[in-house]
Order: sequence, then C-alpha cells, then structure tokens
Amino acid sequence: MDFASQHGPRPLPLFLAMLRSEAAANPELAQAALEGLRRFQAAKRERPMRALPVRRRRGRVRLRDGGVGCEGRPVLFIPSLINPPSILDLSRDRSLIRWMRGQGFHPWLIDWGTPGVKDRDIDAAGHVERFLLPLIATFPEPPVLVGYCLGGTLAVAAAARSRVAGLAAIAAPWHFTGYGDEARAAMAAQWAAIKPTSEALGLVPMEALQAGFWRLDPGRTIAKYAAFADLDPRSEAARRFIRLEDWANQGAPLPHAFGRELFEELIAQDRPGQGQWRVAGTTVTPAQCDAPSVEFVATADRIVPAATAIGLSDRRAGGTGHVGMVVGGRAEHQLWQPLADWITQLPTPK
Repeated sequence: MDFASQHGPRPLPLFLAMLRSEAAANPELAQAALEGLRRFQAAKRERPMRALPVRRRRGRVRLRDGGVGCEGRPVLFIPSLINPPSILDLSRDRSLIRWMRGQGFHPWLIDWGTPGVKDRDIDAAGHVERFLLPLIATFPEPPVLVGYCLGGTLAVAAAARSRVAGLAAIAAPWHFTGYGDEARAAMAAQWAAIKPTSEALGLVPMEALQAGFWRLDPGRTIAKYAAFADLDPRSEAARRFIRLEDWANQGAPLPHAFGRELFEELIAQDRPGQGQWRVAGTTVTPAQCDAPSVEFVATADRIVPAATAIGLSDRRAGGTGHVGMVVGGRAEHQLWQPLADWITQLPTPK
C-alpha cells in the first residue's frame, strides 16, 4: 500500500546468482529466464487499486474499511507482516475483501504499516498485545477474525485473548516442526547470517526474507520467469503474473524483535506447536478460543506446508499453493465461497 514497486526480483543480484546456479547445465532455460526478466521489467503496469480508507489507528498500524456504508457482520482480515496486505485486495477481479462486501459482510483490513527503528523491540507477541487486541476492542460487536499466513498465527493468539465471533485461519503456520529438519536448519542459518545486520539496523530487511522464500524452491523461481517469456503480454495470465510478482517484491522490513522471535522461538523451538508461546502474559493455544474456528490449508503450499497447520477439527484442504489459494483462478471456489458460507452459519452475537 505504501511500498514502491521495484520492477524486478528483489534482491536482483541474488536472483541472478540463483539463475546461474539453477540453469548452469541448461543454457536455454537461462536465456528464457533472462528474457522473461527483461519483459517483466519493461512491462506496462496497470493503475493500482485505490487504498481502502483508514478508520482507526494504533501507532503505525491502520484499520482499513473495506465495507464503506455496509451494515453487515464485521469480518477483520489480518495479513502477514511479510509482503503488503494488498494481496487481500489485489485487483478489481481478485479482491477477497471487496468480494466479501458483495456477499453482505463488512470487511476490515489490518495494515501493519512500515516499522521504523522505534519499533525494534516489538516482537510477534507484541503485535498482538499492542495492536491487534486494542483494535479488536474498538468494534461494537465481536468481529470474525480471518488471518492469512503469519497473520493467521497472530489471529489465533488474538482470538485466545479477546472475544470474537469466529476464527478462520488461511495457510497459517502453528506447528513449525512441519517445515522439517532440513528447512528449519536452512532458516536458522539464514537468521544467523542476517542477525548482526538486523541488530544494527533494528529492522530485518525485506530482501533477507525474500531470499529465504526463494531458497525453499529456487528451481520454481527461475522456471516461472522462463515461462513468462512465452506469454502473450496482453493476456490475462501475463497481467496476473505482473501483479503477483510486483506484490511479492514489495514489502516493509520487520522489527528486529519480531524477526528474532520468528526465527529463534517460533521456527527453531516451535513454541506455538509445543504449547509454550506466551502472549499477553500467558501461553496461548488454539483451544482457548471459545468461538467457532476453521482452517483452510493449501496442500501444494511450499511457503507454509500443510504439515505446519494448526490442526483444527474443522479443516478444509484444497490443492492450490500459498498465494493461489487467495487470488488464483480457483480461489473463489476453494476459499472465498466456503469462507463466506462458514461465516454465514455462525451464531448471531448476543
């Protein structure tokens, strides 16, 4: 929302190094990926969506109104802090927020804003305590919380510490051992490499996080740019690729304390999965939410593997990827409509 687009993978030097490594034995792949990169950088961009109006603030965090004039049930969407919240309001035909308004709900969106040095000591639990819980308390009736990715992890903690009408988690990690020993070791090594810079800056640069995502599946990162070279630039597929890549290459840094807790306590120690994660002075578990709960899991998710899911009794699985489940061609069928149907069936607040 406030982040300038960089027309190219970010950080570009790492992408080029990864391309050389992945395509070392395949010059045709390397040539195609470079051509895709060139076309992506030169492509004409669509006019961005107008940001939803801000109704309330808590420090740098803004509460955006996606249902202006709507009197339907309040549904609070909580995105991850990694990449902008605009993935939930991506384009005129791929906006979960605006589609939900069309179903008669009143959607709201948390915009985490851009952390500065003054935020360096606010960890993941602190984002629940200092931002989410106070904003949830401003609603005249308990809202339904819908958390996506790491926002879903925070939503579980918030639902355990506040009165909500329901909790829906979308591709939300909770059992971090589900990443597997090899991936967790790689993330630990990544954090060891960037921690001194993070400590010095008070922030975890977005580029450091992006590099970690690429390493989860470097071959796919290169292949998708090679495939883009073959797309008709006027096609919807090409426009969709540009929208998503621009989104993926945007993002604010994380506060240092958030990065430290994420890598050292959530990922390395699996404190949520072990029932040891403390928020607002005590441990939090999904069972502490006394409202109806559901989770949506993407079985082809490489960013948040299905094995890391919360484990709620109401679990809906679909064969899509981490981003595709929210904005892909099957998103309305596999996520949007089931989510709306689930919310519709929730009890009316007393």
